[in-house]
Amino acid sequence: MSQDTTVAVEVHDLEKCFGSFVAVNRVNFQIARGEIFGFLGPNGAGKSTTIRMLCGILTPTSGSGKVAGFDIVREQRQIRQNIGYMSQKFSLYDDLTVEENIDFYSGLYRIPNSERAARKEEIIKTAGIEEFRTRLTKDISGGWKQRLALGCAIIHRPTIIFLDEPTSGVDPITRGNSWATIKEMAAHGVTVFVTTHYMDEAENCNRLALIYKGTRIAIGTPMEMKTVIMKDQVMEIQVPDSEIWSERVRAVSGVKQTALFGTAIHAVVESAEKTGPAIEALFKGAGVAGYTVRKILPSLEDVFVSLIEEYDHEHIKAA
Repeated sequence: MSQDTTVAVEVHDLEKCFGSFVAVNRVNFQIARGEIFGFLGPNGAGKSTTIRMLCGILTPTSGSGKVAGFDIVREQRQIRQNIGYMSQKFSLYDDLTVEENIDFYSGLYRIPNSERAARKEEIIKTAGIEEFRTRLTKDISGGWKQRLALGCAIIHRPTIIFLDEPTSGVDPITRGNSWATIKEMAAHGVTVFVTTHYMDEAENCNRLALIYKGTRIAIGTPMEMKTVIMKDQVMEIQVPDSEIWSERVRAVSGVKQTALFGTAIHAVVESAEKTGPAIEALFKGAGVAGYTVRKILPSLEDVFVSLIEEYDHEHIKAA
């Protein structure tokens, strides 16, 4: 594999099997230094398994990879010493105070004694948890735990940080603060590998990979996902009683699928020019007034749903 020093993470045909179950199926990608790389997929798609292999926690069944220049099979210990990792469960100790958790991670990452006090204050200030410093971790909310966990994961100032569903289950303000921290780290050259199922968060990433049933089915920038990788087009339909009309629109020739986005219907079609008039004819024929039908740029959620349905359709045909 390439020894390019601008590459922070690279994997080739990475695979992980648990018995006969293939959790990760020959995945390939490279991540540049300083890049925010989003790893998207539904629950059970293989996101966490992939991240654990890259962090030196799980050994791959086959394939190869490097993280920070270290081999993910032979140099797992060196990888763990050179990265930050925040799991879905935050990896905090509830029976320790906020300060004691920070002290624990300072020792775990071998922060020099002369630097520990300053690093602790830096994390407490950045996370905004000054008022909770002496409180047991079990007694603070999920949002504050998330801020503390992120601080502990980067206390040793790693050049690569892995965040596994870092904002799952926290409030919108905490999510926003977390992404502000992530962007600031990337601006200072830190590589961020983040798994998420929040499509609005994925817009913050420089590039995205979509994994489904263990297979990487798409990779590119958010805009490439919407304009190049997704071949179909999306039409936004505003119509009274949209929940009822969603099913009827789906039956129109040329419509592949529909989904509700607030009060609007998003219809995935092969050709907006051909299908748009047919959708309008449906409403006109039913005497519906006050509707609009227009082609829009797909959202990442549109892309996500469309690519997964296309993958399932192709594999059903091949079976």
